[in-house]
Amino acid sequence: MEKKQLYINGEWVDTKEFYELASPYNGEIISRVPLAEGSHVEAALSSAHKATAVMRGLTSLERSDILRKVSDLFEERLEECAIILTKEAGKPLKAARMEIMRTIETYRFAAEEAKRIHGETVPMDAAKGGKGKFGFTKREPLGVIVAITPFNFPFNLTAHKLGPAFAAGNTVVLKPASQTPLSALMTARLFEEAGLPSGALNVVTGRGGDIGDSLVKDKRVKMVTFTGSLEVGRAIKEKAGLKRVTLELGSNSGVIIDSVENLEAVAARCAEGAFSFAGQVCISTQRIYVREEFYEEFLRYMVEKTEKLVVGDPSSELTDISALINSRETERIEQWIHEAEQGGASIVTGGKREGTILRPTIMTNGHPKLSLSCNEAFGPVVLVNSYKNWDEAIQLINDSDYGLQAGVYTTSVHKAFDAFERLEVGGVIINDIPTFRVDQMPYGGVKNSGIGKEGIKYSTEEMTELKFVAFHL
Repeated sequence: MEKKQLYINGEWVDTKEFYELASPYNGEIISRVPLAEGSHVEAALSSAHKATAVMRGLTSLERSDILRKVSDLFEERLEECAIILTKEAGKPLKAARMEIMRTIETYRFAAEEAKRIHGETVPMDAAKGGKGKFGFTKREPLGVIVAITPFNFPFNLTAHKLGPAFAAGNTVVLKPASQTPLSALMTARLFEEAGLPSGALNVVTGRGGDIGDSLVKDKRVKMVTFTGSLEVGRAIKEKAGLKRVTLELGSNSGVIIDSVENLEAVAARCAEGAFSFAGQVCISTQRIYVREEFYEEFLRYMVEKTEKLVVGDPSSELTDISALINSRETERIEQWIHEAEQGGASIVTGGKREGTILRPTIMTNGHPKLSLSCNEAFGPVVLVNSYKNWDEAIQLINDSDYGLQAGVYTTSVHKAFDAFERLEVGGVIINDIPTFRVDQMPYGGVKNSGIGKEGIKYSTEEMTELKFVAFHL
């Protein structure tokens, strides 16, 4: 069993205390992970602060080259990284490979974006007092950024924070989720091989409650970027003060099935959106609203597709769904299912728990006020209900405290644009599930789904300061 180290100021650092990291699937201990103390956090922040001058001094080409090299290194070690994901997160191997492929692409987008950071001229003479003036803007790095990442896409969501941060010339202190530190430490190792200056990336592992406040409150930190739960996100925003904050806090994403040409294909896609990585996806399809004329047919197709999914060992090439991240989450979702049954909902398929594995579950007739309707399940369960008219469907999607993404299947261009205008979400996906995402698109929600945007171009802008100069000619 390998003992890991922190990564601070370009060096691998031992700690006095460790915790044992167990596989979500079978409980096997896979590593001993260092528990950072206050002195480690201080060293990480100090080295990141000192390295800001070095990173600011790199040319756009130099920053781009480092990110391109990291992308290439991930490509060379794709299988090794995928196996790390399978062990620490319980992610099925074929899904793990897909995440690493996206990670490669994300860093390549960041390498390209490093060359596109520019300002613009301002027409000063458009104002009465602007005659004889010439003005323009430029974008400068913020400085030290704290990145706090979740367990569900630990390689790619880390890339969404590190990629734009380094493209813009910032430095980062990275705090990964306690269950998925190995991916963060591997990422640090690859950046080290790619020639990232010492101190530009620091990785501290341990309990968020022990070291999180020190990271978020420190005056040297100029921005906190966080992906995780609503409760933790709110606490970060309260503690961060005037720092810039980006929060991606999840959702209970819904999809409207209004009119389609191939209902069976749509049902298969919805099953994929509901159960990929056991539903542990921020934009997992959690609520499906089907026009009543073909509700029964859609449900039959979706049950067929769901029951064909292979559940089991994440290291198997055949597995589609494996364990949830821990037994507490499995038990919570099981309780929500029981609550839904007591509230009048019915299980059509699934609902059975085997250790940390919950069989993919489809429920019907779910009331809008059930936990499974109004909260984020983050598990392999989906509610399928019918609706009578278009306005009702729009209202059902909007009846949520969250608003990350929504999907709409329709053959009507009018309804597609109407959905785009009226749905209270950050992204509307027409003729696909809300679980769709590619890594260059803007991504971020409204309401309790958070503030700020990810997507490399948009994150890079969030991680820079706009500066203006005016010349009197």
